[in-house]
Amino acid sequence: MVVVKEVVTVTDALRDSYDVVVVGGGAAGLNGALMLARARRSVVVIDAGAPRNAPADGVHGLLAREGMPPAELLERGRAEVRAYGGQVVTGAVAAAARDAAGLTVTLADGRTVRARRLLVTTGLVDELPDVPGLRERWGREVVHCPYCHGWEIRDQAIGVLAAGPPAVHQALMFRQWSDDVTFFTHTMAPPAGEEAEQLAARGVRVVDGEVAGLEIDGDRLVGVRLSDGTVVAREALAVAPRFTARAGFLAGLGLRPAVHPSGAGEHLPADAAGRTEVPGVWAAGNVTDPTAQVGTAAAAGATAAAQINADLIAEETRRAVAAYRDPFSPESEARVGELVAGDRRHGL
Repeated sequence: MVVVKEVVTVTDALRDSYDVVVVGGGAAGLNGALMLARARRSVVVIDAGAPRNAPADGVHGLLAREGMPPAELLERGRAEVRAYGGQVVTGAVAAAARDAAGLTVTLADGRTVRARRLLVTTGLVDELPDVPGLRERWGREVVHCPYCHGWEIRDQAIGVLAAGPPAVHQALMFRQWSDDVTFFTHTMAPPAGEEAEQLAARGVRVVDGEVAGLEIDGDRLVGVRLSDGTVVAREALAVAPRFTARAGFLAGLGLRPAVHPSGAGEHLPADAAGRTEVPGVWAAGNVTDPTAQVGTAAAAGATAAAQINADLIAEETRRAVAAYRDPFSPESEARVGELVAGDRRHGL
């Protein structure tokens, strides 16, 4: 006898509405969607497919996933979300708006979807200084985070390119991984006062002058070239980019990025639970916390998801109480509709 197993396929065709629309399919968005799907919420992740850490060889500092390629981590995350009935849809969100019925999300291709709540996990764009060669080596020998890349460039000749207020702090951080660190002032004034003393005390050499480019030999960084032609031998270069939040699509909701307190760029303000100033909209991950690593971003996504689910439960409870008090009210009719729909509204 031949036994034929039923094959259950998951469709990622965008439906008309969901309890929660998650914009952004990185660690924060996928972990938030996983929590919501396990809470039996209908949830869709809309992912533009441009992860910030794509140039990196591996994810670091994430327990039990150390060194895993970023693409593999996301692939596993998408599979886990789908396993609980959540959806992951490819697309770029162009706008979000609110009306009397709730939130509407519009994609760049014209598709629209309604949401009771919105979780924004779109991350950041790293704006690098205008130095030839930086972008091409980004995530390889040109790095920014010592906890992400410090081990991989340990004991090498490291340069730090001054590109903003955090530059001296960045140089002192990378000094933990190498005793050969050079600080390039580039277009900034040389460090003075306490900062100059700190660099000198830690043995960090300061090189004044604008950086004109990188020296590459055999597809490897071998030096930093100044505008006067001087080449300083370096094997890695740390740069603090300016962070730009991917949040322009929220302007229709009156929600705009603000300057981050560190002075390193902008972010989408949110409280510790991920709640923004706009009711019904949460944010998690690098879009609100530029310093968050993968594990921190994933945890923030889970925290925001739990808060969103609690907020929905509170709303549903208020409606249930109103219907209980008045069996013939619109709330009562809506509750009957929910009971008829059953688990289908949760995507299961």
